[in-house]
Amino acid sequence: MQKLAIKEKIGYALGDGAANIAWRGVATFLFIFYTDVFGINPAAVGLLMLIARFGDGIIDVLMGIICDRTNSKYGKFRPWILWTAIPLGVTLSLLFTSPDLGQSGKIIYAYTTYFLFFIIYTANNIPYGALMAVMTADDKERTSLGSYRMIGAFTGGMVVQGALLFLVANFGNINPTIEINKLEAKKYEVTVSSPREVKNVNIKTKSGIALFAWGGEADRDSTNVPSQGKSFSMLAQKEYSFIVSGEENLDAKKITIIDQKRGYSNSIYLLSVFLSLFLVVTFAATKERVQPPRDQKTNLGKDLKDLIRNRPWIILLVIGMLFNVYNSIKQGIVVIYFTHYLHNQLLAASYLVALALASIAGAMITTPLGKRYGKRNLFIAALIFSGLINALLVFCSPENTAGIFAIGIISEIGAAIFPTLFFAMLGDAADYSEFKNGRRATGLVYSAGSFATKFGGGIAGAIIGFVLTAFHYNGQDTVSIQGAAPGIIMLMSWIPAIIALIAAGFMSLYPLNQKKMDEITLELRSRRGNELA
Repeated sequence: MQKLAIKEKIGYALGDGAANIAWRGVATFLFIFYTDVFGINPAAVGLLMLIARFGDGIIDVLMGIICDRTNSKYGKFRPWILWTAIPLGVTLSLLFTSPDLGQSGKIIYAYTTYFLFFIIYTANNIPYGALMAVMTADDKERTSLGSYRMIGAFTGGMVVQGALLFLVANFGNINPTIEINKLEAKKYEVTVSSPREVKNVNIKTKSGIALFAWGGEADRDSTNVPSQGKSFSMLAQKEYSFIVSGEENLDAKKITIIDQKRGYSNSIYLLSVFLSLFLVVTFAATKERVQPPRDQKTNLGKDLKDLIRNRPWIILLVIGMLFNVYNSIKQGIVVIYFTHYLHNQLLAASYLVALALASIAGAMITTPLGKRYGKRNLFIAALIFSGLINALLVFCSPENTAGIFAIGIISEIGAAIFPTLFFAMLGDAADYSEFKNGRRATGLVYSAGSFATKFGGGIAGAIIGFVLTAFHYNGQDTVSIQGAAPGIIMLMSWIPAIIALIAAGFMSLYPLNQKKMDEITLELRSRRGNELA
């Protein structure tokens, strides 16, 4: 039966914790980093994500082929986790490094580092996902391992999503001098200066309520429209004056001046160190047990032919892409939604932590629910439930924080079930191929998971970019940000909900119910027993 020890399951889970420091960090923060900090047009960012991830999805298939043909004393998949541990941390750091370049140079740098990151991520994540299928031959034990994996994934996501904005505030602190002169009720003159030159700072109040206008320097902003914050460059020891209105009892402790460029970079550098360490632990803690049939010979043509005729795999490929579009839109718009609709960026960290905790709960209930209702039926129900609940966010005003949190948490419990089931079901698709064709290409089958994740994320990034561009969003211009609020709300609510309902329709076509999987598991166990005999 190949039951796994808890310590091995935890060791495996740390690998997805590491991967999600990278994945969730990129999915949640890279878009706003590119537009608001690095200064790239949102449509250009969306196109970058679509092109890069589609191209990288093709590399996924190649990596699956390479994994199946890797032979080392550590196995087929584990050595790749070790070999890519440090390079993945380095390339993640490069993504959030913003050199001083012109617009064309920035786009070239973004494309180069983005492609490089996802090539390394592929070389790590395809073998990691396939490792699940060869640690045990028991499909129910794989579902349990999938739950541990998702708990690790959501914990890693919670760390990066919950801590990053606070780390940015810490590392981005410029130790400014702040002087406040009260002019009248809820109106102040605020003068700030920095001991050093800073090229990109953002000033606002912690609540995000107060409006800032330039004081005596209207030429800095041709309209000088009051806004929730101002972004500008500071020369060392030079004073900058603002008229701040709309908030009572304003003092220096309520004002934040953050160098977002340095804050993001240093925060990601720190998290990248932990990412690499966790991957090394995963390599050391796991073991490969399931091997291809002894008489199977290497034949790429047959592997690809078997894959194309593998109906469960084809359906999972589409489902994986759709639910990743759903999840990636939800994740990718959160920081923009809280920053520019609720006017409270740090509250986004609390929201993301709440979603991560809900995700862990969703992963924990997946195994018992899957055993009771079957993976296919549970997947359909979770898609419909999560999508419909998420659509309710369209009715929430910026003041309805409790409602936003409640809807997001409830929806996320359902959304957490998707990846937990998906990666276990890819193992089922590998079993189905061996059952039907007498051949096994685990790495190639699991390449669907990575392809769907990345291409789905690329489509999501393109959707976000094109919708925001349609509403004339510019992350460095306050007036355009306010005009884009309807598009931000759409992306947060009913656009992802439509994707979830479409995915539920496709999932109804999946042929491997629990009765069929029990039959396949028993047959393969009998064949492997005969081989050993």
